[in-house]
Amino acid sequence: MSRDACSLVCKRWLMLQRLGRHTIHVGASASPHVLIDLLARRFVNVRNVFIDERLSVSPPVQSGRRQRADQSPLSALRLHCLNEEDSGLDSYCLSDSGLSAIGDGFTKLEKLSLIWCSSITSAGIQAIAGKCRFLKSLDLQGCYIGDAGLAAVGECCTLLEDLNLRFCEGLTDTGVVQLTFGCGKTLKSLGIAACAKITDVSLEAVGSHCKYLEALSLDSENIQNNGLIAIAKGCCLLKDLKLQCVNVMDEALQAVGIFCSSLELLALYSFQRFTDESLVVIGKGCKRLKNLTLSDCHFLSDKGLESVATGCPELTHLEVNGCHNIGARGLISIGKSCNRLSELALLYCQKIDDNALSEIGRGCKYLQALHLVDCSSIGDDAICSIARGCRNLKKLHIRRCYEVGNEGIIAVGQNCKFLRDLSLRFCDRVGDDALISIGEGCSLQHLNVSGCHLIGDAGITAIARGCPLLSYLDVSVLQNLGDIAMAELSEGCPLLTDIVLSHCRQITDVGLGYLVQKCTLLETCHMVYCPRITEAGVATVITSCLNMKKVLVEKWKVSQRTKRRAGSIISYLCVDL
Repeated sequence: MSRDACSLVCKRWLMLQRLGRHTIHVGASASPHVLIDLLARRFVNVRNVFIDERLSVSPPVQSGRRQRADQSPLSALRLHCLNEEDSGLDSYCLSDSGLSAIGDGFTKLEKLSLIWCSSITSAGIQAIAGKCRFLKSLDLQGCYIGDAGLAAVGECCTLLEDLNLRFCEGLTDTGVVQLTFGCGKTLKSLGIAACAKITDVSLEAVGSHCKYLEALSLDSENIQNNGLIAIAKGCCLLKDLKLQCVNVMDEALQAVGIFCSSLELLALYSFQRFTDESLVVIGKGCKRLKNLTLSDCHFLSDKGLESVATGCPELTHLEVNGCHNIGARGLISIGKSCNRLSELALLYCQKIDDNALSEIGRGCKYLQALHLVDCSSIGDDAICSIARGCRNLKKLHIRRCYEVGNEGIIAVGQNCKFLRDLSLRFCDRVGDDALISIGEGCSLQHLNVSGCHLIGDAGITAIARGCPLLSYLDVSVLQNLGDIAMAELSEGCPLLTDIVLSHCRQITDVGLGYLVQKCTLLETCHMVYCPRITEAGVATVITSCLNMKKVLVEKWKVSQRTKRRAGSIISYLCVDL
């Protein structure tokens, strides 16, 4: 039983629940400053406030739809506070007065997240900074604030450790420099993205004053070598570095390799101006590197990956995405040298073949997650090697690898007894025999076989009988799947919460009726382009599953009665057909 439910027992328990709540989440809501004031009076010990205006406003609960028994007034309040008189868009945006209410009401605030709160200004941030001096974490993503607000944070919030300035387009170097004067000794994490007026000047200030910085995320076209070099030289404790800076070249990344010996995570996105020489230096200097992401770095080749493999034996996570010059040799080096690897993602890697992935199977026995997307040279031999060598595998995601078929997946079912998450999207050589092996050998919780057109009732029946803990299932675009599978799922998978049935031409209203008889915990159901499902089937799903949060279906299949009963949870992919 949840704490919200317990609070309904008596006033004493309600008071204890209010005193014990440390975190609140608020979406877009009418008169948000009024809502904040009400929450502040009820929950006096709150330390974490998350406000995200990307969350949509839900309409009032329809009188025809039953309210869930476990939905307390608090949980309804936490989501939305609606007033029919507040019909304008501005009434759903947090203003400076709302920020002032946060500062007045939550005096113990340590973490504040304001996501896309477009109406707040520097005045509101100044009010928060002056009243919330215990603030340790501040997320201002998408807030159009100015330098004055950021300077006030630096002056007043001297305990600040984490700061996110992504998409804060109103900021310039002046604000960041002033921030570092006040928070330089405590700041540990900084994120900057799409701030056109922030340049190397800001990074040089960070490098000079933020000696204890541990995490930096940069996405900017204005950052040059000098800024990153200043960070590398000044922030020797840096552990996490994520960069999408098209104008940064080898010189800056080599400085990272030389000075940042504590680096554990490095993510490089869309780099067009650096080469293998950078990874060679990083491999020599960053011996503690555990997590490496290389995305769309077209000038990297096997040489760079080999240097990381030999120099960073503690590597546990590797993602190679769209680096077309990296092939089998680099991955073979990973398999031979990085035996602690636990997660590997290869996306759009056309040159990586069965031999390379087989080396991973031989050398990386602790591998738990493997992601393969559009790797056209990888087939059953590689998957069999992974299955036999990586018996601790828990997650296997394969998408559009057309050489992978039944043989590889059967080997997975026979050897990987801990597999919980399997995705085989558009692997059109995988059929029922593969799923029968999975059902006999694994207890899946998540399964996605979208687009595997050879799979039918026999395969899904095997999953239903062998995987009683299944909670997520995507069987979209399976033309041979019918009502028999729905009946088996109802009997075997009572914990199912999310199902995707779109483009399944053989499933009918009868099958949906079978499904919802015992799968009453369903929360989402997608069933567009299912020609044999009618408005009667949609109504059956709605009335049988009281936990349902989203139904995706064609508009013409929803009756007026169903709309009145559950209009707020129905989404339409195609409005007119």
